[in-house]
Amino acid sequence: MPFNYLRNSWLTFLLNGIELIMIKVNINFERIGVFMRNLEKDAKEMSERRENILREGFRLFAEKTIDAVPMIDVAKAAGVGIATLYRYYSVKSDLVLGISTDVWFKYISENYKKMQEFREQDPSASREYEFMLDSFLDLYKNHRDILRYNQFFNVYVQNEKISQEQMKPYFDMINVLKERFHEIYVKGLEDKTLRTEEFPEQTIFSSTMHIMLAAAARYAVGLVYVTEASDPENELLMLKEMLMNKFTVRS
Repeated sequence: MPFNYLRNSWLTFLLNGIELIMIKVNINFERIGVFMRNLEKDAKEMSERRENILREGFRLFAEKTIDAVPMIDVAKAAGVGIATLYRYYSVKSDLVLGISTDVWFKYISENYKKMQEFREQDPSASREYEFMLDSFLDLYKNHRDILRYNQFFNVYVQNEKISQEQMKPYFDMINVLKERFHEIYVKGLEDKTLRTEEFPEQTIFSSTMHIMLAAAARYAVGLVYVTEASDPENELLMLKEMLMNKFTVRS
């Protein structure tokens, strides 16, 4: 058999083999592409479903209290089966904590953006502290559902005796507030517009959070008796002025 014939036959066989491999590789690449697109689609749907569960759970819990709303009602409102809901949140306390962390994270993040813009106009520590106080007024005016939920949340976690480990994501989010206030306090040490020599950082932070948040939440929930002559917003403003006089140095 001539050498050239053998060589050509071998080359033909090799090229056919390579072509077959390339066809299979292309098919595999196509399958991989379809698989990845399906993964992305599934991930997006799961994220949207989780977001919807959190949103509807928040709405129901803020309206009716947490104890009054069973998981099946949350599932119906979110348009999912109860089994699907439990795949996302195996127990009610996980859902309650997930909602609280999500809601506060979103509000705090948006509020911090506004604070950054505010800093460009007036960077003093006392004015930033005033902005922090005004945030509680904003919660009462525009986000009473968050205040109601927070009040019901506090009662729920105490009654259910939620463990510290379960509460960790929530505490991590609250620590963000402490970090933001720390920035204000450090600036107050420098510009002397906060009474840092009289009051330690934790005292100002805790007093502010407890007084303003507790008062705003109680007004939002209706735990404070309000007459026709009462003005909750004005009373919150009075609390704000008391704290400003207590902790800031005004020129």
